[in-house]
Amino acid sequence: MSAQLTEVNGRVLTIRISGLLTQPELIASQKAAGQAIDKLGKARLLLLLEDFKGTASEGDWGDLSFQMNYDSAIERIAIVSKAEWQDDALLFTGKGIRQMEIRHFQPAELAAAREWAAAN
Repeated sequence: MSAQLTEVNGRVLTIRISGLLTQPELIASQKAAGQAIDKLGKARLLLLLEDFKGTASEGDWGDLSFQMNYDSAIERIAIVSKAEWQDDALLFTGKGIRQMEIRHFQPAELAAAREWAAAN
């Protein structure tokens, strides 16, 4: 699977995304994140793009139901990826449109990303 909720540490949900992301895989990871958020009340997301190849062309990428249902419970999003994916990742996560703070980190800054995601 190329998108999977791999860890819940306090209120930080870590989602690893690798390879070519398909829309059904995104929906499955959002469902798992939604279930965790339902239990936690508020959460932060740490998105780790590792060996990422982009998104598949097929699927309903315009489905915003996760955002509509959970944006009010997501306090911030940290994205860790190679520089080549920074603009696409920020666009895909809706930086500047969504209410929460969204920041990008390079892979060498993983510890800083974890710290920022968890910080009060």
